[in-house]
Amino acid sequence: MATIIDAAALKDRMDAGKRTVLLDVRWVLGDPHGHSHFRQAHIPGAVYVDLHHELADPTAEGQGRHPLPSTAALQRSARAWGINDGDTVVAYDDSGSTAAARLWWLLRDAGFHSVFLLDGGLGAWRAAGHPLAQDEQPPVPGDVVLGHGHMDAISMEDAADWHSRGILLDARAGERYRGEIEPIDPRAGHIPGALSAPTSGNLGPDGTFLRAAQLRNRFAALGIDEGSKVAVYCGSGVTAAHEIAALEIAGFRAALFPGSFSQWSSLDANPVVTGAAPLGTPGP
Repeated sequence: MATIIDAAALKDRMDAGKRTVLLDVRWVLGDPHGHSHFRQAHIPGAVYVDLHHELADPTAEGQGRHPLPSTAALQRSARAWGINDGDTVVAYDDSGSTAAARLWWLLRDAGFHSVFLLDGGLGAWRAAGHPLAQDEQPPVPGDVVLGHGHMDAISMEDAADWHSRGILLDARAGERYRGEIEPIDPRAGHIPGALSAPTSGNLGPDGTFLRAAQLRNRFAALGIDEGSKVAVYCGSGVTAAHEIAALEIAGFRAALFPGSFSQWSSLDANPVVTGAAPLGTPGP
């Protein structure tokens, strides 16, 4: 099953008149102006997707910053974006697919398989010299029917001892993993036993995914092979989906810990460690 589509292939689809639902997930941590960025420039025909309100349920105590949306809520949003059963969806952002991957994962989990990440996102589209738009037209509502549970996910209880039976990857920046900084979550550090694997390592200098063989080598260096049980977390379950997409490109299947570190670190009973080693030094 393909995970990504490049800018040339997307342009060919659009020029050929093949129905393609383009979804712009412009979001990065600390920048609340995604919709404004969308209005300034986006791929023609794209629909803006609000990550906070459409790709997550409201934050609840002990559930993390971006709880997964309910199936009913995601289906309402998907229909509002104009998705019908049988459509092809392409999601993109302007940050190396680190936000768009959340939408990719959610639709795949909902049983919608014809969804792709635009490799390199808006930057690759721009670099190819393709046109941009500033207009915003509401799409014709769709009729897609979505399900749930088609992708692997683990609970906070699973995450506690995942390292004893598999490999738990921390997709955040290395300095957050080590506990040197923590800009948003209650405590600094990482889940005991987790390995540091920042999402930035999945991308080349141009913001596109590394080739499959390169990604396979990257994950093999972390001890992952065909028989590994792999799970991934990040701050709030957003960029971890990017790591899952990279693992899929490399030929590996991985589970998402949706609550991620924002959920884990909010509960005092959960241990947090700091430093570069998986079991680290106990933190505060």
